[in-house]
Amino acid sequence: MGYQRKIEIMDTTLRDGEQTSGVSFLPSEKLQIAKWLLEELKVDRIEVASARVSDGEMEGVKKITQWAAEKGFLDRVEVLGFVDTPASVDWITAAGGKVLNLLTKGSLNHLVHQLRKTQEQHFQEIQDCVHYARSKGQSVNVYLEDWSNGMRNSLDYTMDLIGMLAELRVRRIMLPDTLGLLNPREVSHFIRLITTEFPDVHFDFHAHNDYDLSVANVLEAIHHGVRGIHTTVNGLGERAGNAPLESVTAVIKDFTDFKLNIRENKIYRVSKLVEQFSGQHIPANKPVVGENVFTQTAGIHADGDNKKNLYFNDLMPERFGRQRKYALGKTSGKANIVKNLQELGISLEPDELAKVTQRIIELGDKKERVTTEDLPYIISDVLQNNSITHDIFIEGYNLSHSKGLKPTVQLKINIYGQSYEEGSSGDGQYDAFMKALKKIYKSLNKELPKLTNYHVTIPPGGKTDAFVETVITWDYGRIFKTKGLDSDQTVAALKATEKMLNIIEQLDKGNTSPIKGQEINPEIENTTLYGNEHRAVAG
Repeated sequence: MGYQRKIEIMDTTLRDGEQTSGVSFLPSEKLQIAKWLLEELKVDRIEVASARVSDGEMEGVKKITQWAAEKGFLDRVEVLGFVDTPASVDWITAAGGKVLNLLTKGSLNHLVHQLRKTQEQHFQEIQDCVHYARSKGQSVNVYLEDWSNGMRNSLDYTMDLIGMLAELRVRRIMLPDTLGLLNPREVSHFIRLITTEFPDVHFDFHAHNDYDLSVANVLEAIHHGVRGIHTTVNGLGERAGNAPLESVTAVIKDFTDFKLNIRENKIYRVSKLVEQFSGQHIPANKPVVGENVFTQTAGIHADGDNKKNLYFNDLMPERFGRQRKYALGKTSGKANIVKNLQELGISLEPDELAKVTQRIIELGDKKERVTTEDLPYIISDVLQNNSITHDIFIEGYNLSHSKGLKPTVQLKINIYGQSYEEGSSGDGQYDAFMKALKKIYKSLNKELPKLTNYHVTIPPGGKTDAFVETVITWDYGRIFKTKGLDSDQTVAALKATEKMLNIIEQLDKGNTSPIKGQEINPEIENTTLYGNEHRAVAG
């Protein structure tokens, strides 16, 4: 067999994946995901942020670049920037970054109607930005935003742009199907056209999944000459998401001769970590990482597997750090806290580890054991709890639920050291609690947000004593989510509500983002707390 061409995987979970509606990673969460992607999963590169978005974004990038510099990974950490010399380049420099992913206009339609500039103006500004970035010690990759429409509708302009960038000798030219509108035949045609014209240029392909064709399009792109693929864990991303790292890895390994660095047996762990930090739950039937995809239910399948693995295919669960399961045959064992954290590959800071350990001890008093599946829930809860002020807390409550009678709640809440007490009945215990809370806030002439969604989850493998995670979505002029974790569903909801009360208190004080380390640039409009309407779109 001859030379095997290597395909780079650039994972953009921390940048483009964070454009998923309702997703915003804390700086400490970003660092944990970055460590997993580079050290454990062995992706080639990661894109971690957009320049100039917020102070919290700056803090997150600094955490990653400081760690990456110590590990020798700094040239594998990339930040999206804009043609705004010198602003983006200076922001990335201040954050410790060394790689600029420059966002340019890949279609004439975007150039004319969004930037309102000529081709000559845009090309000159790109050249100025690239030269300035290099003067600051940065290497440069270039995105061609709306490239797919450019190839369809303004081919001469898009090819001219690629030619100019090739002469500039940028490190990589990145081709995003920004609106997820291409089919595999178009990808094959467009990529072949470009790689034939520019055989020595490194091209990346960035797929979106609007037609559920992202993985098929990736397969066509690598067969026709691209050298890098952009992915996100669990397919996070705007609208229908990006090409999922887990599926792209499996398809390239099983259907091509190209080489990858990815360690498949780490995929499931990082998938679950991202699920918890993002609050975006993985569908049970999602390929590779879904809860049910390696579970056989029909008796005939179990019988066939027992006799000669008759219902196996190449997607063996052990490849991805998983095990095949059969319905009603689930088992799990006990393990100490440190060992389970090591198995998850999570290296928390000492103070975070101490708080997580203490939280596990507290929760352990309420149930028989803590499983590995519980830990991402606990870590996510602790990290969020550490990032919210605690000026308001529930001092006491008495929940009553009797047959034939409406549930009642007696609530005592502490607001800046002052205790307030009210009682109420309701259609359920949480409804009664909220009515009592509203009485207290009405007496103080304060308003509460509108509850828009209430989602309850039990960690996979949980039994009757499982933890319950309650994620509540609130509307307070902006959308945000809070989480609560407890063995009791109602108490988990109370904890999520307590976090909400502290968040709106900070919002009322004029803090545009009351999560520590997450200050939002007031110049950027349409900001959503825990959301990403303020983030620039590169793909």
